[in-house]
Amino acid sequence: MNVTTISKFRKDAKNYFDQVIDDQDTLLITRNDGQALVLMTLDDFNSKVETDYLNSSKANRKHLERSIAQAKAGKFERHKLTEV
Repeated sequence: MNVTTISKFRKDAKNYFDQVIDDQDTLLITRNDGQALVLMTLDDFNSKVETDYLNSSKANRKHLERSIAQAKAGKFERHKLTEV
């Protein structure tokens, strides 16, 4: 994660946008009042939102953990895709 101030960001916003996109990284933008913002790509944001949603319930999180463990242990079935 890169960090910059709001003043530097204002002066060179396009380059910061390009850097976030090209590096697939996040940028922390600090303000003088102690608050901060995070700049990230929409794909990264959507991924984090989906992960939060999938982990939002204890039951779903446990189900996912069991499924991942089964897949790592080779316990899965292969199916052919068919046209719809």
